[in-house]
Amino acid sequence: MSSSGDHVKGKRVQPPWSPPARTDVPQLRLYNSLTRAKELFVPQKGNKVSWYCCGPTVYDASHMGHARSYISFDILRRILRDYFKYDVLYCMNITDIDDKIIKRARQNHLLDQYKEKQPQAAQIMQDVLSARGPFQAHLIATTDPDKKQMLERLDAAVSASLEPLQVAVESTAPDEVVEPLAQVLLKRAKDLLADWLDQQLGSQVTDNSIFSTLPKFWEAEYHKDMEALNVLLPDVLTRVSEYVPEIVQFVSKIISNGYGYESNGSVYFDTSKFDSSPQHSYAKLVPEAVGDQKALQEGEGDLSISADRLSEKKSQNDFALWKASKPGEPSWNSPWGKGRPGWHIECSAMAGSILGESMDIHGGGFDLRFPHHDNELAQSEAFFDNDHWVRYFLHTGHLTIAGCKMSKSLKNFITIKDALSRNTARQLRLAFLMHSWKDTLDYSANTMESAVQYEKFMNEFFLNVKDALRCPTDITGQSEKWETAEMELNNGFYDRKSAVHEALCDNVDTRTAMEEMRALVSQSNTYIASRKSAKLRPNRMLVESIAVYLTNMLKIFGAIEGSEPIGFPVGGQNQNVDLESTVIPYLTVLSNFREGVRKIAREQKVTELLQLCDELRDDTLPELGVRLEDHEGLSTVVKLVDKEMLLKEREEKKKIEEEKKRKKEEAARKKQEQEMAKLAKMKIPPCQMFRTEIDKYSSFDETGFPTHDAEGKEISKGQVKKLRKLYEAQEKLHNEYLQTAQNGS
Repeated sequence: MSSSGDHVKGKRVQPPWSPPARTDVPQLRLYNSLTRAKELFVPQKGNKVSWYCCGPTVYDASHMGHARSYISFDILRRILRDYFKYDVLYCMNITDIDDKIIKRARQNHLLDQYKEKQPQAAQIMQDVLSARGPFQAHLIATTDPDKKQMLERLDAAVSASLEPLQVAVESTAPDEVVEPLAQVLLKRAKDLLADWLDQQLGSQVTDNSIFSTLPKFWEAEYHKDMEALNVLLPDVLTRVSEYVPEIVQFVSKIISNGYGYESNGSVYFDTSKFDSSPQHSYAKLVPEAVGDQKALQEGEGDLSISADRLSEKKSQNDFALWKASKPGEPSWNSPWGKGRPGWHIECSAMAGSILGESMDIHGGGFDLRFPHHDNELAQSEAFFDNDHWVRYFLHTGHLTIAGCKMSKSLKNFITIKDALSRNTARQLRLAFLMHSWKDTLDYSANTMESAVQYEKFMNEFFLNVKDALRCPTDITGQSEKWETAEMELNNGFYDRKSAVHEALCDNVDTRTAMEEMRALVSQSNTYIASRKSAKLRPNRMLVESIAVYLTNMLKIFGAIEGSEPIGFPVGGQNQNVDLESTVIPYLTVLSNFREGVRKIAREQKVTELLQLCDELRDDTLPELGVRLEDHEGLSTVVKLVDKEMLLKEREEKKKIEEEKKRKKEEAARKKQEQEMAKLAKMKIPPCQMFRTEIDKYSSFDETGFPTHDAEGKEISKGQVKKLRKLYEAQEKLHNEYLQTAQNGS
């Protein structure tokens, strides 16, 4: 027996197994507006995530401000669901009862009625003048500089249309002159006129269908825009008009819990009583905004700000849970009389009905924090008698347009349809992915150009990998051995994947993730290029793994739709077959035939055939969405590319070539002008060169050299020295000219 104890009955005792040292794996942290810090994300019920998002108020076209929130939340939702594998229940509301909707519906209705009466030009002019009075008074009283500037632009446009009509009417111009001017004025002054008509006649609008037709139309348009942007439908969609009974019950319980009070048929939330309660706190998100009357009044709505309404409240900080309906407003029955829901209460009642007393995530735009979300929190925690209605509040950053504030009320906005006429939904999404979801995003030409270039960069990589994978699939007899280059690329692949994961764990930092993906493509491109230069194929399995990973990440981000394992889909979303696998064999045959023709044409020096081959590559095939890339000493590469992208590339290439040609011609013209100017100068004998400058010199010697300036003063020695150098240089030039002329003769 061994004294050391290492052996038992002649056998060596193995040391006990121990696991390797643990490496910390990054965990998802989200920026929580409640704490203003990145917090570890811990759902309340295991893997299930309950999420409520504030939806649109549907009274007008959706714009890029809406896109900012809904694309950003779509990206976050997809990543939580498809990358982190959470089971997400996503609920969103549609606000179809609201002061803005009521006012817009009334105004549209009254303006339509006005137009149906076909008023005469003189009547239109008089009515616009009447409407302009209160409008200009409002303009004078406006202190917000952005709003004032917008109103001033509107006033200037009305004035520019009003003056020619006044002149035409006063001069009794014929109807064919007056009527078009009147219609232009009516179009430009419609906002003034609609507001004026509403002030006069708004209380007489009693048909409730008028208040539902408008939001139904704009909700349908909103959904079309979201579909065009590839934004997923919510799992649960709620409308305020469908939840009025639940809202009434919600308000009733807040009153019974002691945090609401009725006043003149309206119900208000008692912020002071709530805040003084030991288990509650008002304005958790933005406590510093408490008392901001401008923000509070905006939250109450244009139709709810009046001396009577303000006097109904115990405190100016209190907000409406239920509003008694005035003439010209829709109404529903309630214990407090005919009325309608307040703005903030709708989200609390609907989210509470679907998600219960506490949700994991609540999302919305940054500008909704106060008073909307703070009021939601207060009334919901008053209803459920808890202090954790929302665990994580996520707020998307503002959107600016070329550095300027975007606002529908300021008429400074770009509709989603307008944006999609300039860029594709994928390009818009890529632009959002390349910025942090919680920071301000500037929608500008530079922003979109960066997204377009990123798309091109990724697409070219995918096309190159597809080309590399078109070699025979049977790898028997082909070298797949990993050399140093493959090891380095694979290590880079691992590092970039880890960096992407770390970025997504860090508050879903898609900006960094996209840059890491770009770096992976750059490294892969370098590897593929080095193999090509050595006339070797890249390692198929390695580049395929990288391309599949990048494709999957872009699918998770919502930037790629479809089942293709690699790259962006070709042939449009309605393509029913795998276009690439169907047509590439035929295109390969065509490409090989063309290569053979080019080879013979070069050998036989048949330039006409070479031109035809170039026309096929440059003009014919791009119309079919096919790009051929000729590489000296290598096979022609065939790529199936989006037709519009190819045609755009072709136009850009033509513009570049035309610009090069223009510059070349311009340079030749300048060179010719310079040569002609030089020749003209050479022809001048030195004795004549100064005699023409009578504004400088008055006397000359027998050789034409100046002796006195224009005022008759003798030229100084220093000046003589300078002029002598010029004289001698001209003498040399002229002699060269004479010599050339003599030789030529």
